[in-house]
Amino acid sequence: MRFTCVAVAASLAMVSISTSLHGQRPDDQIDARSMALLQQGKAAQAAGNLEGATDLLETAVTVDPRNRQAFITLANVAEARGLPGKAIRFYREALLLEPNDVDALAGQGEAMVMKGAVERARQNLTRVRTLCKGACPQASTLAAAIAKGPPVTTAAVGANTTTVGKVPAAKD
Repeated sequence: MRFTCVAVAASLAMVSISTSLHGQRPDDQIDARSMALLQQGKAAQAAGNLEGATDLLETAVTVDPRNRQAFITLANVAEARGLPGKAIRFYREALLLEPNDVDALAGQGEAMVMKGAVERARQNLTRVRTLCKGACPQASTLAAAIAKGPPVTTAAVGANTTTVGKVPAAKD
């Protein structure tokens, strides 16, 4: 009698776990609505509508968080908007879904160069070359970005800047 409650609770737990696992789709089936939104986002990006592309792609990822191509395209849009840190984050999301995605690794490496993390970009280049097992355009593009180095930024000198100089002597 004392073990009946425990046995019933354990069986209910097993049934609920197996039911929830059975209801999930396999990883290779991306939701068709998410794929349609991805295509619309790519079209908006090609038309130069980066804000609209971002909205569509974020919706695609919300509909199906396993849509790796949506994350990669979001990263491309973030780079086009001059946001390499955000691009790195989106590439990382894509790499969590598929760690050996050569496009995501190369794109992340290029964004890292833009942020000044050249050594980490070199690690990505090594990994891309290992995965390609030969010449591939992603490795060539990333190697060229590393060779070019991070962009040089200059500080703007405006009217509100102060100069350091001699302070006039006080008169008695």
